[in-house]
Amino acid sequence: MEFNEKLQELRKQKGFTQVELAELLYVSRTAISKWESGRGFPNIESLKAISKFFSVSLDELLSGEEILAIAEKDHKEKERTIRDLVFGLLDCGMALLLFLPFFGQKADGVIREVSLLVLSEVQPYLKTAYIIFVGVMIVLGIMTLALQNCRQRLWTQSKSILSLTISAVGVCLFIISQQPYAAVFVFAFLIIKALMLIKRQ
Repeated sequence: MEFNEKLQELRKQKGFTQVELAELLYVSRTAISKWESGRGFPNIESLKAISKFFSVSLDELLSGEEILAIAEKDHKEKERTIRDLVFGLLDCGMALLLFLPFFGQKADGVIREVSLLVLSEVQPYLKTAYIIFVGVMIVLGIMTLALQNCRQRLWTQSKSILSLTISAVGVCLFIISQQPYAAVFVFAFLIIKALMLIKRQ
């Protein structure tokens, strides 16, 4: 007997509706419906709660293949959460360009390192481009951290690529405008993100 059939049988033996069981397990009715129809499996924590509630072992609930599938899904979910956290923090970390002296500014024949907020001896369009880049990266970082539980397909598939692409544009912008320290700083973050995506493959 498959997990979905076992869950349905255990629920009916106790005389609970899907709504009642969902409330007792602190999950949504949709989750119970999905599990009972075989369209998905609960995570490890929910499985433990089901096992405890019905006083059955995990081995009685699941076959070996089902346990492996759930463990693999849980592992991928944890990896995705860690990746989102790192990407979000790195993108928010671009705010350091506003305050730390990563930009060269020539004054009285001497090149001094200044922060983006203090930078004044550059063309206004360049400073605007720098600020737009930093602003977009910070917003993307905040969105990545805030929407970790979002499962919308477009967002989940594009956020990492978007972050990498904008970072690469930033590196090119700083190289072309002869700001090597800023370019190296952004490039280091870009490499970390690229390595995380390669590791996922």
